[in-house]
Amino acid sequence: MIRNINIYGTSVELEVVLTIQGCPLKARIKEEVENALKSIGTSSVSLTFGSMTPAERAALTKTLKKSTTTETGMPNMLRPDSGVQFISVTSGKGGVGKSTVTVNLATALDRMGKKVGILDADIYGFSIPAMMEVYQKPTMIEKTVIPVVSHGVRVMSMGFFIDNNNPVMWRGPMLNKWLQNFLANTHWGELDYLLLDLPPGTGDIAIDVAAMIPQAREIIVTTPHSVASFVASRAGVMAKHTKHEVLGVVENMAYYEDLDGSRNYLFGKGGGELLAEQLQTDVIARIPFARAEENQGSSVYDEDSLIGEMFTSLAQDIVHRDQFS
Repeated sequence: MIRNINIYGTSVELEVVLTIQGCPLKARIKEEVENALKSIGTSSVSLTFGSMTPAERAALTKTLKKSTTTETGMPNMLRPDSGVQFISVTSGKGGVGKSTVTVNLATALDRMGKKVGILDADIYGFSIPAMMEVYQKPTMIEKTVIPVVSHGVRVMSMGFFIDNNNPVMWRGPMLNKWLQNFLANTHWGELDYLLLDLPPGTGDIAIDVAAMIPQAREIIVTTPHSVASFVASRAGVMAKHTKHEVLGVVENMAYYEDLDGSRNYLFGKGGGELLAEQLQTDVIARIPFARAEENQGSSVYDEDSLIGEMFTSLAQDIVHRDQFS
């Protein structure tokens, strides 16, 4: 995409050839190219834009397709030697913070230098774009989609293809088709981790993920409340039934810590331990309620906040397991 480079001392001229004339990433590309050049000592950057011809775009599409799928159409990332670690984040019921766990674990892994993607597989209740503060649609090159990047993480969601927050009213076969598209027709690039934000429960999407990605491991999210824990156990039992390894239980909204250090257990205690015992696994994180000064209206917690540090610790634990597995 970079052409016609001319260097005059510390001044640089170049052309960026976009895939389409109205590329939504034009402003971002301009900013990133200028910042990259100025970071190595360029005093001024003169940047012009062009667009690819149909033949050039077809050649690029062919290259992207080759890097995305095998000759049989199977996504390259699903090959046993792809190096991609798949982690499904699931729960028994909605409202327990499953998506919050997904986005903060993903950003914590990114801060550790890992290449991370999130597949928002909660097709009915997609929330990842809003939580990751994504306000643009992904770039389409023919039938190949380039994920949007936010907080260093590549994001793909049904929310990018729905206007005005309209509901998705599909049944099983359509859900399966879109899930396949997210894996086979998305140019994820090189990834170390792909996190899948699953819908709560044990419905069609959970079953399809189990069939398509048998190597996926699962994190089960619950609150300390006994009912939430009881319902979440079904998702864990399904994971074991489909031979998915359960990485552990994350107990979200575990407590609220006052400024004096005392803890208030607003949803009770013991739900995480009970669920972990039932699934023969461990509670790998207990995430408290955020204080008002920690939240600031964003779903992605600052790495220096208490909750941010807890997700960093969770990410480090997962990476450590992978290094010694």
